[in-house]
Amino acid sequence: MKARAMRLLLVEDEEGIGKFICQGLREAGHTVDWVQDGDKGLDHAANLDYDIVVLDLMLPQMDGLQLLPRLRDYGVKTPILVLTARDAVEDRVRGLNAGADDYLVKPFDFSELLARIHALLRRPPLQTTNLLKVGDLEMDTLRHVVRRDGRVLDLSQREFMLLEYLMRNAGHVLTRTQIGERVWGFDFYNESNVVDVYIGYLRRKVDKNASIPLIQTVRGVGYRLSADENAD
Repeated sequence: MKARAMRLLLVEDEEGIGKFICQGLREAGHTVDWVQDGDKGLDHAANLDYDIVVLDLMLPQMDGLQLLPRLRDYGVKTPILVLTARDAVEDRVRGLNAGADDYLVKPFDFSELLARIHALLRRPPLQTTNLLKVGDLEMDTLRHVVRRDGRVLDLSQREFMLLEYLMRNAGHVLTRTQIGERVWGFDFYNESNVVDVYIGYLRRKVDKNASIPLIQTVRGVGYRLSADENAD
């Protein structure tokens, strides 16, 4: 079974560790936004949609133990995995009590980091469901399976991420910038046509031979997924 493609926020001020984690996660097919201080971590995690936050404790501006309770007070329910060199039991307890979901001590193997991230995602979700349905289009985000009218669709990881974002926002118009930042992260260049290209890929798979096309273009704005063919 394929691992689900995710969007993660990494809050880590050490350049070497940050580059190492970003490279590994991107090679695994995930999207990563990386910030290097607590203030930016708060702004990103509180205002953007992430599957996981990977958080260092020793940060400039605002450290992780200050950031954790503020995120929870803001209503952020995203799972948070803490990375730190602090390995004393009392430090781990403080981190967990402050709002962390898991704790990994530096130095660590990347394979363990990835396993812990996947374990957090297997916990009962707080904000979202794993089964999505729009008309006769169905997606199981845990099994990484998509069906249209019972027919299994073969999607790449990036196509799957794009379709999941559209389905979770079914009926709403999403701009190219919103889609690009959610699926490609902050490396997305908003003058690029990558969103239009991948929408084209999805249309050929999702709407092929279908009586009602689900992926709709809203001229001058962006795209919408809807089973209502008369949507404005």
